[in-house]
Amino acid sequence: MIVASLGNKELLKLHKTAFLCSRKIPASVVLKCYDWAIEQRGQGNCIISGFHSKIEKDVFHYLLAGTQPVIMALARGMKKKTEPELKRAIDAGRLLIVTPFDNSVKRVTAETAEKRNRFMIELANEAVVGYAGEGGMIERLVKEVKDKKVIRIQE
Repeated sequence: MIVASLGNKELLKLHKTAFLCSRKIPASVVLKCYDWAIEQRGQGNCIISGFHSKIEKDVFHYLLAGTQPVIMALARGMKKKTEPELKRAIDAGRLLIVTPFDNSVKRVTAETAEKRNRFMIELANEAVVGYAGEGGMIERLVKEVKDKKVIRIQE
């Protein structure tokens, strides 16, 4: 359930692909994730992600350089300050920021990140995993996903 949002709510009606990636990622997978992001940008696909880890931030950078729709899911309450590049994308109607948390949740924790990731998967039509560390949260979540297509970029 979306508790708070900022931006174009119409993006929720689009076909959405969730992008998840472990924080620790082999160098051999990094370029594959960048190539995937550039491909998604070129195809105009709507991507939803937390854009929190280093690789997710890099993917967001590639996506933001395009014109396709993007949904950012926060693992805490809504942002108080919107960065200029986010504001431009919101004003252009191509960015929606959503969160399943109220503003009392101020910090990202492992628990809020997991809840955010589950929330993203629920909102998305399919999921793409850049890399899932062995025994990690993303690997566990992917094993639980039964009703959605899950694509793995990793080796």
